[in-house]
Amino acid sequence: MRTPRISASSYSNTAPLIWSFLYGRNRGKVEIILDNAPARSAELLATERVDAALVPVFAFQTITDAWLFPGVCIGAREYVRSVCLITKRAEPRDVRTISLDRSSRTSIALTKIIFREFLGFEPEWRETDPDIDAMLTESDCALLIGDPALQLSMSFDRTDIRVFDLAELWKHHTGHGFVFAMWMTLGKTCPIDFAAARDEGLGHIDEIISNYRSELDIADEDMREYLTGNISYEIDDSMQAGLKLFFDLAQKHRLIQKYKPLKFVQSSAE
Repeated sequence: MRTPRISASSYSNTAPLIWSFLYGRNRGKVEIILDNAPARSAELLATERVDAALVPVFAFQTITDAWLFPGVCIGAREYVRSVCLITKRAEPRDVRTISLDRSSRTSIALTKIIFREFLGFEPEWRETDPDIDAMLTESDCALLIGDPALQLSMSFDRTDIRVFDLAELWKHHTGHGFVFAMWMTLGKTCPIDFAAARDEGLGHIDEIISNYRSELDIADEDMREYLTGNISYEIDDSMQAGLKLFFDLAQKHRLIQKYKPLKFVQSSAE
């Protein structure tokens, strides 16, 4: 039997979801491909080069025959801290140009919805690589995701910028939590129990923090709060409602051609 192949981002917020496959009970049971850009996992799934991938949720609407694995996610009920708008000390409603981190289509779509639907205007969009200084050289504002955004949101050294949490902005305008990424497959069933893998990973937060200690200039207590408080790895009712509203607004603002209802696989492990 062929070993299943899966893909995920190597950002620290994915660590509890992939720990089991790298170090735990599922080690050796799958082949895992890691990349900094979440959009890369979407590409691998869309081209059928992996059996399942941890993918920005916007890709569900664009990948033919994509199915969602239920319950497991990377999301936030209040603050995410690693998906941020960063400005040159300006309020979001005062910016006119935005450099967009092209690493995640979900965060780009969310940014456009916040400006179009809630702030009521359309800035000039510029998709770029995630280099905050270069982004703010050419634009009033930058969308930054992942660990680079996390480090800026926890830094008190940059007095020349302001950081706005995208999940907080979404919560303010909608009252809902937000789902950023989910496991997806191209079939109706999946042989991998991603919920059990998540639970195992969440039981090894100290090891995960230790793994990222040399990579991220973030205190252990702040990383623990981020991974156990800011990020939610299980979807609640508010986040589920927020996911549907996100797709509804994406269709309204022509970011997707046609709304595809949510559809979930059943794990053969159940």
